[in-house]
Amino acid sequence: MLRLSNNLIGILNFLTFLLSVPILWAGIWLHRRGITECEKFLDTPLIVLGVFLLLVSLAGLVGACCRNSLLLWIYLVVMFLLILVLFFFTIFAFVVTNKGAGVVLSGKGYKEYRLGEYSHWLQKRVNSTKNWSKIKSCLMDGKVCQSLVGQGVSTTVEQFSKENLTSIKSGCCKPSNDCNFAYVSPTNWTATATSSYTNTDCKLWSNDPSVLCFNCQSCKAGLLDNIKHDWKKVAVINIIFLVVLVIVYSIGCCAFRNNREDNFMWKGP
Repeated sequence: MLRLSNNLIGILNFLTFLLSVPILWAGIWLHRRGITECEKFLDTPLIVLGVFLLLVSLAGLVGACCRNSLLLWIYLVVMFLLILVLFFFTIFAFVVTNKGAGVVLSGKGYKEYRLGEYSHWLQKRVNSTKNWSKIKSCLMDGKVCQSLVGQGVSTTVEQFSKENLTSIKSGCCKPSNDCNFAYVSPTNWTATATSSYTNTDCKLWSNDPSVLCFNCQSCKAGLLDNIKHDWKKVAVINIIFLVVLVIVYSIGCCAFRNNREDNFMWKGP
């Protein structure tokens, strides 16, 4: 007779199996129908995650319900490795996101962002030409500056200075405050005789809506600030997920022990 731990593992893995189906389907759909570089970037991770969940859940389901000790042992090994990976990733996420913050500007509702303030590991990722080309494509496809472009000249400089811009909008959609450009509209600025170019981003700025400051260091910094906050949220969720995994792993160990005892009783002395 199957025991409670086996039933619990079976139910949990059945639910995981059901979850893996839409994830796998979404990955395959993006692979076949994805048009933009950003969409294609997501298809492989989704397919890998879907196949992983599918195989692991089947191993746990069959191992627990059919008293197959080998499959359940494989399931427990994978679960243990997953716990280790999540544990170290959570620590890593906190370490690489403990540096960096926006610079508060006097009289401005938005902040400015400096790439050098963030961890070297994150800087290296966005400074890669290959990586940034894909990231920039995603930002442009996502039309992150569209709301500012749409405001046009209807927004005065006083109104714009009070805007509470996101880190990405502040870094990618306007020139740095260091440039001292004359304001025309949120995405249209003119160099003046008093403009100084101590910041290299000033030479990279363009009023072209398809260019703006997407090639600037401030854009990379704004993205990293956004990633920093997202990773911290993910790290907190990972801690909760780790606790759940440890509980499931403990139940799985009980089910594995039950399988061995049942198989021993079945074979007899």
